[in-house]
Amino acid sequence: MNISIDTRIPFPRSLVYATYRDKLIELVPYMPNVRYIKLESRRQEAGQIYCVNQWRGGGDIPVAARAVLSENMLTWREYTTWNESEFTVSWRIETQAFTEAVHCAGKNCFIEDGNTTLIENRGELTIDPKQIKGVPGFLTNQVALVVEDFLGKNIQPNLLQMSQGVRQYLEPQTKG
Repeated sequence: MNISIDTRIPFPRSLVYATYRDKLIELVPYMPNVRYIKLESRRQEAGQIYCVNQWRGGGDIPVAARAVLSENMLTWREYTTWNESEFTVSWRIETQAFTEAVHCAGKNCFIEDGNTTLIENRGELTIDPKQIKGVPGFLTNQVALVVEDFLGKNIQPNLLQMSQGVRQYLEPQTKG
């Protein structure tokens, strides 16, 4: 499954980029599907910033998916590499459930467009049914489809919510 979302935020690129990178925890109140974000590590090296964040999502697991999914699907670890000279962030998500089976990674580009920032979110989500542990073999393909559907329906709306949250966060900060 390809992830491809473009959003525009009516603020300068350097401000939008720094807000995404440095104010993530402060953005949680603007993202209704996120319960918390915890910074686990942050280091700067050779012009790049490397972060590890633990996310806890909100929302309910659909009834049909509860047999194979648990609350652990709502918790994930995000690994990011911020490249300020290119205004990009490469990211990889590690789910708490089916960790070996789920691969989700991508790159976001922050593009200056006048006094507006275009954010191109690109990524890929793949589920390897052979790596799903604890499920009978004959069910792994069905479980993979349920997991992909669940994650796919949550990732893209979360990216949109985050952009809206950045806009809402910056509006009062830049007035006056």
